[in-house]
Amino acid sequence: MEERTPRVNASLLGNFANQTVRIAGKVIQIRGNTATIDASGTVSVILDADTNVKTVDNVVEIIGKVNAADHSIKEFVSTDFGPNVDMVAVEAVVQATHTYKDIF
Repeated sequence: MEERTPRVNASLLGNFANQTVRIAGKVIQIRGNTATIDASGTVSVILDADTNVKTVDNVVEIIGKVNAADHSIKEFVSTDFGPNVDMVAVEAVVQATHTYKDIF
């Protein structure tokens, strides 16, 4: 069985320290092997060498592990969804997965 990857936003990261999560956000900045995304709050992502996070202003989904100390995310895999994503809908999905845990 595969590991569960709960959908989170920036405010939920503290609840998932040292766990693998799934987070979607708009890329604000890329600097070296670190990206900053807006996922209903600012999140730092330590990028994998094979990252798909390459374009500022695109929305990406990151699967990675939450660092307990600073709530940054170490990327395992990412998907670039491009610039035309409804972030209100993304946030609604995050909230629904935590409200209706039994079906997710």
